[in-house]
Amino acid sequence: MNRLVLLRDLAEYGTVTAVAGIHRVTPSAVSQQLRALEAEAGAELLIREGRTVRLTAAGVALAAECEHVLAALERAHSTVRALDDQISGDFVIGCFPSALNHIAIPLAAALHERYPRLRPRIIEAEPEESLPLLKRRDLDLAVIYRYNQLGIPLPAGVTIRHLFDDPLVLAVPERLRSAVEQQGPAGVREFAWIASPEPSRCRQVLLHTCRSAGFTPVIEHSFRDLRAALSLVSTGLGVMILPRMLCGDRPAGTAILPLPGAGRVIEAAIRSGTDARPSVTAALATLDTLSAVRGLD
Repeated sequence: MNRLVLLRDLAEYGTVTAVAGIHRVTPSAVSQQLRALEAEAGAELLIREGRTVRLTAAGVALAAECEHVLAALERAHSTVRALDDQISGDFVIGCFPSALNHIAIPLAAALHERYPRLRPRIIEAEPEESLPLLKRRDLDLAVIYRYNQLGIPLPAGVTIRHLFDDPLVLAVPERLRSAVEQQGPAGVREFAWIASPEPSRCRQVLLHTCRSAGFTPVIEHSFRDLRAALSLVSTGLGVMILPRMLCGDRPAGTAILPLPGAGRVIEAAIRSGTDARPSVTAALATLDTLSAVRGLD
């Protein structure tokens, strides 16, 4: 199974070096395991061209079947765990930074209170980090987001549960409200823009939105914490696009205006086949309750 997982990851990430990094082993160790898998399969799975490799038709077919096998093993494990009298053990939650206070911490607190033998732990991670950790079994659940405009697909072997929609808004100094209400983002095209440092999906969405409005923004300020950047907006030194979830307790002098049709979806991701595992079922049910209570749906 470990060799099949390496083949699956090679199909997804493209290089032996990338697979080695994900699994924290050397590239030579990955290559040795893949050669052993070829011997076990009795077929050529890889074409080696210098330092690069690519999958043969047999390799592609076997990599695709790996997800079905892994999901079946997860279901078997879930069946065994369902026989436990109490929900127990470690439960590791991955969550992107801006949702820690809104989702991950309330989830961990609720699970700890209701299931004393369960040990919830939180790892801060953006979706591009948490999804590989989830597939590698370092996480049991990942709270992720996806921007509607970018159309980034989910990796194979992952099942998602929709939590809530988080619209995008335009934050500008109050004196610019009327310009945005009349012209949208183009009403502040000449002002300095604030964005996340590269690489950033939020930055990609800002550029996509502005270019769709007919201009390329001049980005003069770079903030990892977009919530903190609202204070800069209130001074009149910049404008920005950010998710509405980050706009609670915004500073005085800041106007928050909707961007129709723009937004991200917040989701819970689990490995396919783990939805019947008691701890996962409990976490998903708790997330549904939290979303309803907090009015996030």
